[in-house]
Amino acid sequence: MSSPILTFFNNKRGVGKTSLLYHLAWMFAELHKRVIAVDLDPQANLTAAFLDEDKIETLWNASGSTIFHSVKPLTGIGDIVEPQLQKIATDLYLIPGDASLSTYEDTLSNEWCMGDLYRPMRILSSFWQIMQMAACKVEADLILVDIGPNLGAINRSALIATDYVIIPLGADFFSLQGLKNLGPTLRNWNNLWQKKLDNWANTPEHYPNFQLPQGKMQSIGYLCQQYGIRLERPIKAYDKWVNRIPVVYREYVLNKPEDTDIKPADDPHCLATIKHYRSLIPMSQEHRTPIFKLTTADGAIGSHAVAVQGAKQDFMQLARVIADKMNMQL
Repeated sequence: MSSPILTFFNNKRGVGKTSLLYHLAWMFAELHKRVIAVDLDPQANLTAAFLDEDKIETLWNASGSTIFHSVKPLTGIGDIVEPQLQKIATDLYLIPGDASLSTYEDTLSNEWCMGDLYRPMRILSSFWQIMQMAACKVEADLILVDIGPNLGAINRSALIATDYVIIPLGADFFSLQGLKNLGPTLRNWNNLWQKKLDNWANTPEHYPNFQLPQGKMQSIGYLCQQYGIRLERPIKAYDKWVNRIPVVYREYVLNKPEDTDIKPADDPHCLATIKHYRSLIPMSQEHRTPIFKLTTADGAIGSHAVAVQGAKQDFMQLARVIADKMNMQL
């Protein structure tokens, strides 16, 4: 039985997806779910959130230590290398990212056009294979995946591996446009992968132990980033874009056009509005800990201490909402 995979995705930068995933990974672990965080973004920002630069340098130079080292043999005549997990805390593990992963893009692009034979299917599903190997090793309950803000071949293979998708959004025109691009792309990738699976089922070759992801890519909702007010830009400039999200999400992601004047705060597809947490973020980054685990020793005193407790409640509530959408018991 495979572990469920949840991917945070938007093809627009700056919507806070990596920070969201980082904090939710910690929160699910706090709620006694065994979590694997996977960094499939060649920029490796999620890895940098968990590990310091000296540790990352060691991993990138050590064979078999990152996601790239696991797929690299597939670019030649080799096969997947079993992933090495970094234990971050009790019930929390990381498959580190790697800047070299970008070189795998061409391999994935070429194999997409090569038909439905064993080798292309092995390569296209390699991320899923690796994640499930890791999940089996530690008996993970949930896999959380961070990917880059683009519609390239790496992200296509990451989404093929995905059961559920969450879309973080900002309060701007570009986030809305990204939403319009993302929905049809997910449906197209899903349809093409289903055709490959159908062809594979009818292949005369038999590989009884070779399993493939179903590529559900089910969007379970979106997250709105709380906008920071700037003096030169009135609130209505933000509201203009934010209030369009429910209609655009229904039309382009769910493919169910609906003329509604519902606001994100009242939209059942809006999982939460993510606060800024302002000065807690740099404090969290400095100590490499989620904001809801900051202590007085880290500088979280006075109003900061109150904000830390508020953040803990916010992320606990969000984790419960997401778990409910995935039919996962906490």
